Amino acid sequence: MSKLLRKPNTIETSPGVTIVQEVNSENSPLEYVGFKVVDIGPGAKYTENLSQVECCIVALTGKINVSASEEVFENIGTRESVFEKKPTDSVYVSNDRSFEVEGVTQARVALCYSPSNKQLPTKLIKADENGIENRGKYSNKRLVHNILPDTNPSANSLLVVEVFTESGNWSSYPPHKHDQDNLPDESFLEESYYHEMNPQQGFVFQRVYTDDRSIDETMAVEHGDVVLVPAGYHPVGVPDGYESYYLNVMAGPTRIWKFYNEPAHEWILNRK
Repeated sequence: MSKLLRKPNTIETSPGVTIVQEVNSENSPLEYVGFKVVDIGPGAKYTENLSQVECCIVALTGKINVSASEEVFENIGTRESVFEKKPTDSVYVSNDRSFEVEGVTQARVALCYSPSNKQLPTKLIKADENGIENRGKYSNKRLVHNILPDTNPSANSLLVVEVFTESGNWSSYPPHKHDQDNLPDESFLEESYYHEMNPQQGFVFQRVYTDDRSIDETMAVEHGDVVLVPAGYHPVGVPDGYESYYLNVMAGPTRIWKFYNEPAHEWILNRK
């Protein structure tokens, strides 16, 4: 059994509220990254009290209301499927605060966590504030929505990004890593991948491996799975006929994304 691949494990915690995925420091090898997927029905409410962690609430699908720090953000969320490829709304909530998410429609919400001890303002990150990038060429094309990049000072530790990869393409490729605290060349960031497929019966392959191969797992990843990246390279391959979506959460001791490409494969970046 893989230590890095997490299958959905649905637990209904109250009427209309179902935890689909939960990753934390007690049940995973990650110390800096925590992650949940929560399904919330119309009118149902999910509440949480944050201690020494910050949280980015991402409206994956459907519409929600979010209450936090005496602020209310109503009817946020932009899509019924992530594969509409539209940016979505998110809310940042700092440590030692509480929040409530209410379903307006049937909704799926991602909760992205990292340790934090410095309070920052609660912030609505609107869909139109997401930075949009098209990366790569040939069979290495992907569309990126930057929700909380390192250029956005709204968070203490969290980095959050959505990536869409076309049929038959590769992503997080050439293989790169960010597991050394060696700035300015490389930063130490743990990472989680929440995956969806279109159509849903599809799968992708993801390999997580280190230079010394102390970690070396290649996984068939299905719709709703989460892959953990405590260290190492982590490329994703998408079979023909299917599209890939993943939501990345990254965090570490320093909030900057500096990665290192595996030298053996870096040559592909220089093709004409």
